Amino acid sequence: MTTVVGPSLISTTIVSAADLLAAQQQFLAGQYEDAAAVAAAEVERGTWNERWPRLLIDCQMTTGEYAAALQTYEDAIQRYPTSLSLRVQGLGVMRFNNLPVLAEESQARILQLLRTAPARFASRDNLVAAGRYFSERGEDARQILKLFYDRARDSDPTFVEAYIATAELALQKGDFKVAAETLQQAQRIETTDPRVHYLLARAWESSDAEKAAKAISQALTLNPRHVPSLLFVADRSIDREQYHAAESTLQEILAINPHEQQAWALRAVLAHLAGNEDIEALMRASALSTWAANPQVDHLIGLKLSQKYRFKEGSEYQRAALELDPNYTTASFQLAQDLLRLGYDDVGWELAHEVAADDEYNVIAHNLITLHDRLQKFSVLEMGDIHVRMDRQEAEIYGDAVLELLTEAESVLCTKYDVEPTAPIVVEIFPEQKDFAIRTFGLPGGAGFLGVCFGRVITANSPASQGPRPSNWRSVLWHEFCHVVTLEKTKNRMPRWLSEGISVYEERQRDPSWGESMTPQYRAMLLDEKLTRVSNLSAAFLSPPSPTHLQFAYFESSLVVEFLIERHGMDALKQILGDLGDGLPINDALVRSAGSLGKLDSEFADFARQRAEAFAPEVDWSKGDLPEQASLDQLQAWSEQHPDNYWALRGLAEAYFAAKQWEEAQAPLERLRELDAVTAERGGPLEMLADVYHATNQPQQERETLEIIVSLSSDALPALRRLMEMAVENQEWDQLSNYAGDVLSINPLLPTGHEQLARAADELDRPKDTVRSLRALANMDPVDPAALDFRLAQALATMGSTDQARQHVLRALEEAPRYRDAHRLLLHLAEETPASSAAEEQTAPDPSEESP
Repeated sequence: MTTVVGPSLISTTIVSAADLLAAQQQFLAGQYEDAAAVAAAEVERGTWNERWPRLLIDCQMTTGEYAAALQTYEDAIQRYPTSLSLRVQGLGVMRFNNLPVLAEESQARILQLLRTAPARFASRDNLVAAGRYFSERGEDARQILKLFYDRARDSDPTFVEAYIATAELALQKGDFKVAAETLQQAQRIETTDPRVHYLLARAWESSDAEKAAKAISQALTLNPRHVPSLLFVADRSIDREQYHAAESTLQEILAINPHEQQAWALRAVLAHLAGNEDIEALMRASALSTWAANPQVDHLIGLKLSQKYRFKEGSEYQRAALELDPNYTTASFQLAQDLLRLGYDDVGWELAHEVAADDEYNVIAHNLITLHDRLQKFSVLEMGDIHVRMDRQEAEIYGDAVLELLTEAESVLCTKYDVEPTAPIVVEIFPEQKDFAIRTFGLPGGAGFLGVCFGRVITANSPASQGPRPSNWRSVLWHEFCHVVTLEKTKNRMPRWLSEGISVYEERQRDPSWGESMTPQYRAMLLDEKLTRVSNLSAAFLSPPSPTHLQFAYFESSLVVEFLIERHGMDALKQILGDLGDGLPINDALVRSAGSLGKLDSEFADFARQRAEAFAPEVDWSKGDLPEQASLDQLQAWSEQHPDNYWALRGLAEAYFAAKQWEEAQAPLERLRELDAVTAERGGPLEMLADVYHATNQPQQERETLEIIVSLSSDALPALRRLMEMAVENQEWDQLSNYAGDVLSINPLLPTGHEQLARAADELDRPKDTVRSLRALANMDPVDPAALDFRLAQALATMGSTDQARQHVLRALEEAPRYRDAHRLLLHLAEETPASSAAEEQTAPDPSEESP
């Protein structure tokens, strides 16, 4: 008997395993109905393998057959009462059947089983199930990794589920690096599971949009009906303001599962953004119809609204989520971030500290709390309703200038847009880029962002964090303050393109050298038939093919604003903003004030074309058959045939310049300038031409070129440094003062700017300006503090501030007791002091001692 029955049983097991693997592959490929049919047949036949009912439940839950999934679970748990995997799977089944009490009882039963017989659940499936159970309970993530997921992977390094569970936990805690590394290991094991690629997309979306896009595309190639991946696509479409595309994707999801909660939640977001409150409430109710106490629904709605800068509405949804589940820390932390961005610092920081204490593995919370400790050391400067927080040393150096600029911005822009802020405006300036990124985004990164405005809260990078050629801090703060004004006017209800476009436009209004301006590359992009339509401009900010395309999005948006004002007037723009604040969608607001969208797109395209063609109109912009990497001989030949061709002239100039053939480089560079085909780009024709004039000893031409650069660029530090040198050589103190002031507008932390400003002030007999500059230098660890104090004493004495002058000269003598000039100044100050006061003066060192 044994020799007959044994092979038969083995054969049945092998066939069953093969069928199970095939059915699981059908499920992974999105063939849910086919996989369910096979699994149901095996369950009905009584095949002894708990994986069959688990697969059937997965199919039924994916397609929204929650009642059927409950019946499958109840039958299966009777047969497999010790299956921890099945019991954990059953928790979701019960909740989506609105059976919270039964789910709580089952949770308690699972905990009891784990406590009484932990060794029974040491299989890899049960270890992962136990880890997910404890993760849901909010237990220590590091312990979950160590005791469950790592053990499962150690027992079977090919067990993909352990990698997926690890990545899910890492993503939940904001540890995107661990998630990505884990999933890349999983990729080497399993190539057909769409979950691996979907989770990779989530791990990369905040740091590498291109990788994220490829990953989600791969997931949907493997399974076009993968609901989490489709939700990811819909979510990104909402971010890009592609609301029709988002709705279309959500309909795809609901065709798979008509009860999918996240899909209904995202439809509630779309309704909110469209101003349809009744529809929004209906969508939310539909989302909660199958699991009424699920806090994830309100959290997701609130999160998406906050990502649209609607932090007030977002915070209200997080509070609703916490009413459903007070222990849902994900909502607590999002609420903390919302409150911080609304300016409610006390409550926001307190809540963030609570989350960090309860969840030590929450990377974002940890980063934020660490930053809060550093923020406590910042100085707080106030003027009216403007509150500035910045590094103490930086505050001493240029804090007053920051307040002065922001006060001007408030006066000019609030008046222009008829806005009166109803609460204080908070500006935080960070000397370290990573601190700016953590405060702004929660994680290090965010390279390229100079500042971010959340409404009444602005975060900005200090010049200290930006390397040797920082952006002009004044233009950055002016840009961000304009966001404060427009977001206030619209109640944070405006598309990104319009918000950025107005800010860049207002930069140029304040100073023509600020903001984005025309370049040869922008000219070509404006004339491209693929020029982004006005109605799709926000997407250009969120999915640009390159950094240049992102910068061009700012420029194009500012041109749209300029076009609207020129064609329809400032009142029309303010009307659009007012309509947005009343809840009108952007396209409806545009139609109301500027006509049909089709006409707007067409007229703006003509406007953009005219602006592009007006840039260096006499230049030959064609490229013809000129090779991309043309040789010097090819450039010379092409230039002879096309003497005013931009690409030939620039190519020749760059080739000669690189070879230090200054005289040969001068001719094409001068021709480009004559044709007005020059901009202030770094390393561009104007900077090359100035260097050529310097190398060939043509100071007047060099200076004229440098002046052009400075007039066109807000951050031309090298040009300003050279102009300061020339001003000193020529003893042009007014010019030196202006140049030094421009240097400090770019980087107020450069000692040379303050030093030259003080020198100019001395020569122009402006002791007040001298004192201001020298005090800034005193906060920069001066090489010779005694000399600095002496100069301060001299300037203060000239102003008649005898007491302050005396303090500084005494400090100079304390540092250098034999400082003869300081002794003489002290004696002079003593002669001006009444006898009674002189008797109380501190005794100074003997001035007769020799100077070293």
